[in-house]
Amino acid sequence: MRVYLYARVSTGDKDQDPETQLIALRDYCRLRGWEIVGEFVDHAPARDLLHRTEWRRMQKELARRPGGLVLVFKLDRAFRSVKDMHDHLAAWQLINVGFQSVRENFDTTTALGRLLMNILASFAEFELETIRERVIAGMDRAKRQGRHIGRPRATDKWGAGPKFARAAATVAAGTPIRQAAREFGVNVSTLRRYLAAQQGTV
Repeated sequence: MRVYLYARVSTGDKDQDPETQLIALRDYCRLRGWEIVGEFVDHAPARDLLHRTEWRRMQKELARRPGGLVLVFKLDRAFRSVKDMHDHLAAWQLINVGFQSVRENFDTTTALGRLLMNILASFAEFELETIRERVIAGMDRAKRQGRHIGRPRATDKWGAGPKFARAAATVAAGTPIRQAAREFGVNVSTLRRYLAAQQGTV
């Protein structure tokens, strides 16, 4: 059987390595004597289709060479919602492409297998929505408490750091920014942001 491996980690999962998923997928295929014809890896959230370039590339490859199996480590590595799962499985069925998850070990050729897959996909989608709601609620609460959300402001990050303070004073006295940055060993762009923060424009 020709098998297409797909692995995905979120950009926020800094401690995760897609190779962990790929090792399990390769072992799974080797034990069954399956032929791996492609490996596709994305570093993006499930809903971020714009940056899931390898997912799209795999779809094109499946359309070009009908038949085979898409293998993932977990169901939520592939689909962003229950509807998304149904749409893909229906489209793949038309070109004789199967789907399997190593962790859940579903058999989509049986009614029970399809039922269990639907149940788990629903739970995964519910969990994702719950996490998003918690994040939004946390950000809203932080804003109400006056806490800054997002990248640290220049003033928060550097305060009155001696290098930046001295470089800023030199610029105020008429020294070009690039020259001041070079003299005090700071980055030009960073110094510009620091100056803007001191002037209240950041």
